[in-house]
Amino acid sequence: MGKKGFVTKVSLIVALGGFLMGFDASVISGVIKFIEPEFGLSKIQLGWAVSCLTLTSTLAMMVAGPISDKYGRKLVLKYAAVLYAISAISSAMAPSFTILVIARMIGGLGVGASLIVAPMYIAEISPANMRGRMVSFNQLNIVIGISVAFFTNYLILQLGKSTGGFSEALGFAEHNWRWMLGLETLPAVLYFAFLFAVPRSPRWLAMRGDENVALAILAKANGDEKAKNVMADIKESLAKDVNKKKARLSELFKPALKLVLLIGIVIAILQQITGINAVFFYAPMIFEQTGIGTDASFSQAILVGLTNLVFTILAIWLIDKIGRKILLIIGFSGIFITMSLLAYAFSAATYQIDMNAISSIVAQVPNADWSSVQGVVFNSDIEFRGAVEGLLGSDMANVHLTNLVNGSIQINSWLVLIAIIGFVASFAISVGPVMWVLFSELFPNRVRGLAISFAGFINSAISFSVQLVFPWELQNLGNTGTFLIFGIFGVIGLVFVLIFLPETKGKSLEELEIFLVNTNQSKKS
Repeated sequence: MGKKGFVTKVSLIVALGGFLMGFDASVISGVIKFIEPEFGLSKIQLGWAVSCLTLTSTLAMMVAGPISDKYGRKLVLKYAAVLYAISAISSAMAPSFTILVIARMIGGLGVGASLIVAPMYIAEISPANMRGRMVSFNQLNIVIGISVAFFTNYLILQLGKSTGGFSEALGFAEHNWRWMLGLETLPAVLYFAFLFAVPRSPRWLAMRGDENVALAILAKANGDEKAKNVMADIKESLAKDVNKKKARLSELFKPALKLVLLIGIVIAILQQITGINAVFFYAPMIFEQTGIGTDASFSQAILVGLTNLVFTILAIWLIDKIGRKILLIIGFSGIFITMSLLAYAFSAATYQIDMNAISSIVAQVPNADWSSVQGVVFNSDIEFRGAVEGLLGSDMANVHLTNLVNGSIQINSWLVLIAIIGFVASFAISVGPVMWVLFSELFPNRVRGLAISFAGFINSAISFSVQLVFPWELQNLGNTGTFLIFGIFGVIGLVFVLIFLPETKGKSLEELEIFLVNTNQSKKS
């Protein structure tokens, strides 16, 4: 196997952790419709069911880097695979909402570990001219996992409607959401097995003093002569820190790291606060609010996943050709435009109840005074929801709201679909994969593990917040206000990238360390 083949094989295996992360996180998008009535959840509880995984992944990110510095990247990834499997099995068998939350929080520990350690490992084994594409494999596998989750959710939904003996025997109709969650067990077991074919990180081995083994691995990735040069650069970088104490969090806030820390934190926040996980994890819910029905909303979610996949592949192809900065400029511009279109589509929507279309609901709630809303035109989803809750009460309104929207809304559903697909494309070609590449490049060798964990913690904390409050936002701010806020953050991201972000493509990790740190020190002086 050639050098490129070796690096590609190893990177693809390690990046399977990204697949599990994407699947584990987004499979909940198909589950929430069924657990909300089954467990009688409020909107905040519904948000908690989605975001609880991200909470523990946030905590795991704080320790994953330092633990991998001590015990190795490979070992941490193996334990992550085990956690994924435990989470999948226990989530599928959860008898209560509390157990479901605990099970998903266990999976979150695997998510946090793999999300931090996988790109770190890939960056440390890849030659500079391949690093951008190889690290992006992790993001590629995340989006493949997201796409597969959307597809399997839809497939299970359709199998549940089948009258065949196979479908009925396996309980796809009765236990649809449990099957959605349990399918993750298979890829988790495969990931654990494949990791035995992966060598330890050469830079980690060099840090531990095992230079001969590290050099042998670098030779497989770079060739003999170049491997010696890379090892010399690593040793020189490590030698600068030989008399220094172990990296502490306070070191990240020293003036020399001010620039890279600022970039890392802001990009970490912007990647999530522009709303990507609100779209991924609640896609069927968003589409259902256009009145297209459950089946169509699940099938359109598949389109979202496929768009994410296609444009992530395009980003991987472009990231080492046109650079990180240009992709971010394109992406944040697209995020602003598409979120503005989405906000406009919902602001132009009207709601007028069609009594014929909701006759089955009228029969179920015979005591409701439907004449009070018949013929009334509501100009926002907040007004319509308030009227329905006043008529039926909160609990009954939650049960019937989707069907009532289907029989009432007038909206350009094509514009909504185009805007969401455009938003996902803008994210996938830019800040989705580029953020993790930047994280693997920006920070000096000595503090890289700690710094990536810190930036990843912030990224995950913002993701948790967005996921948790999104159902509440839709209920209280409405679709228009919620999506407009996301668009505004897209503008902020565009301005920041234009002003502060340097280009990092084509430079070795050691060259970037000298350039970024010294540049910042020069500015200080």
